[in-house]
Amino acid sequence: MDIVAKRRIFLTISLVLAALSAVVLGTEGLNLGIDFTSGTTITYQFADGDPGTADVTSALTASGHSEAIVQALGDDQYFIRTDDLGVSGLDDVNAEVLLLDPGARVLDTSTVGASVAEDTVRNAITAVIVAAVFVMLYIMYAFRSVPYSYKYAFAAIVALAHDVVIVLGAFAVLGIAINAEVNAIFIVGILTVIGYSVNDTIVIFDRIRENVNLAPGRDFRSTVNLSINESITRSLGTSITTMTVILAMLLFGGASLRDFLIVLLAGVLIGTYSSIFIAAQVLVLWERRGFLPWRETAPTNS
Repeated sequence: MDIVAKRRIFLTISLVLAALSAVVLGTEGLNLGIDFTSGTTITYQFADGDPGTADVTSALTASGHSEAIVQALGDDQYFIRTDDLGVSGLDDVNAEVLLLDPGARVLDTSTVGASVAEDTVRNAITAVIVAAVFVMLYIMYAFRSVPYSYKYAFAAIVALAHDVVIVLGAFAVLGIAINAEVNAIFIVGILTVIGYSVNDTIVIFDRIRENVNLAPGRDFRSTVNLSINESITRSLGTSITTMTVILAMLLFGGASLRDFLIVLLAGVLIGTYSSIFIAAQVLVLWERRGFLPWRETAPTNS
């Protein structure tokens, strides 16, 4: 199967998805949780049946928190996110909720201050940047026996950026559709996605390195295509197995892990695609000067 011959199709699909993700992120943005915005979250269990989102919202408005976001969790439970309630704010909210249902009780409450939220944002950005830098350094070291190993590092970072942007875009859409939140555990999910994506990419790059050393006179494009075909069964098998486990946890696990599992599921799917159809194709484009069409040269085995 000549996958490399269809590289422009795969790269076009990725560019369209990345562009759409950038548009969604730029216009709608991510649904940031209190870990990033500061505020208070409360989970209520109602005793007299489901009061309805409208009535719960009205109770929050009556307590002076019209900005509150109310989400039904099922089983007569409601999740509420609002600005930082401070010392007495929670008492005011509880008073209005108890008027709605005297048997209502608080299952969980959490408050994050503005300074903590700022630290979380800064640490999240730092973690992603540090991970990307170490990925580049590792690949350059691991592929030091191959001429111009920095090309492999660059291709891996392109695939990594592709995965992160599209996952963020998908999560922005889910934030609109199902109120999926970006919180601290989301960053753990993104870092896991980075690790998974790089692992898949390195498997294919390693096969390319072996085949380049075994047949240094072979056309580089043919070497890459052979390497992808030799690795694709392993990559797809691993990814399908992983996604099956994640889907099982998503369907039967608790609501608290939902957003984290969605990140992992999207990341595994996009990461598998990029390792096969993006990272290796970037190497071929670089080899053939495909990034600069006016400088195209005959393929070499560097």
